[in-house]
Amino acid sequence: MALSTKNDTALLMEATKFIHTCYNELNLSKEEQINRIEEIQEEISNTGTYTHKGFELTHGAKMAWRNSNRCIGRLLWHTLDVFDERNTVTAEAAFEKFLNHIHYATNEGKIRPAITIFAPRKDGKDPIRIWNHQLIRYAGYEKEGKVIGDSTSIKLTKMCEQLGWRSDQTPYDVLPLVIQENGKVPKLFEIPKSFVKEVDITHPDLEGFNHLGVRWYAVPIISNMRLEIGGIDYPMAPFNGWYMETEIGARNLADQDRYNLLPEIAKLMGLDTKSNLSLWVDKALVELNIAVLHSYHQAGITLVDHHTAAKQFKSFEKNELENGRAVTGDWTWLIPPLSPATTHIFHQSYNHDIISPNYFYQDDPEEN
Repeated sequence: MALSTKNDTALLMEATKFIHTCYNELNLSKEEQINRIEEIQEEISNTGTYTHKGFELTHGAKMAWRNSNRCIGRLLWHTLDVFDERNTVTAEAAFEKFLNHIHYATNEGKIRPAITIFAPRKDGKDPIRIWNHQLIRYAGYEKEGKVIGDSTSIKLTKMCEQLGWRSDQTPYDVLPLVIQENGKVPKLFEIPKSFVKEVDITHPDLEGFNHLGVRWYAVPIISNMRLEIGGIDYPMAPFNGWYMETEIGARNLADQDRYNLLPEIAKLMGLDTKSNLSLWVDKALVELNIAVLHSYHQAGITLVDHHTAAKQFKSFEKNELENGRAVTGDWTWLIPPLSPATTHIFHQSYNHDIISPNYFYQDDPEEN
């Protein structure tokens, strides 16, 4: 059957490429591939799009993790648990699925990589979207020229307040979820505290550290990225692995425009913060990361240190080459932000080609 538009042709090309790769990896026959592509061609001709089968969606999501150039933790791409929620289109039902995801992924601290995939984009419109960057994230408030909490959350925090949310305005208030059905006003949903596992960040031997009252949440569940599989876009598909300690200890809690804890830690250590020659930033940074590793281990929460993660990535590279796949990567993201030159990644270069399926950044939903 002839395709009606150039867009249809482009979509069929992307679908065909995905089907061949997916089916070959799953050891499905050439005949099955041909039959499936013919089905997709007819569906695109009739509707302008096509629908993934369940196993295609599952393997496509795993492939997307494997192709994520910025992720150092891709060795375990095949362990991703995929929840198909493409029939869930109301904000209330989506919220329940988010709670299920949080509960499943947290697993009492033994973190499980997971993704929940909602309805695909159709005719350029998103059936449902979430405004949150992560399912669990701390709020941020501007007060008298200072920021309380997470500076990256200021815009969303204001939006939540406009929707009626009232918080304690502490540095660690968990944001509610803002879910928007297509063409409707966003709706606010507060996550029950029982679903949010947090870790008190303490230090094994640095006196005074434990009085800082630092904490962080257990699971990073990215929720604002678009999943693309074979030309089909899934604008709401929250996914998670587990933390590498430097994400928390060398970025979230350390960056000057985030929680900026290094000056306070340096003061506790009695370091000279007036001179770079003292390397006070480096010393404080190491101690903060020691605290994160110590705290997550004590709490029984899955966490990987950056040296182990780099070794795992080396195994990933070996596996990919053995399977005839080129390793792509964004070097600037793969190197850990603490002691990067001690890892093999620092001394290598990577092809930064973007391979589909993959996860992509996207604009926020439109406000109504």
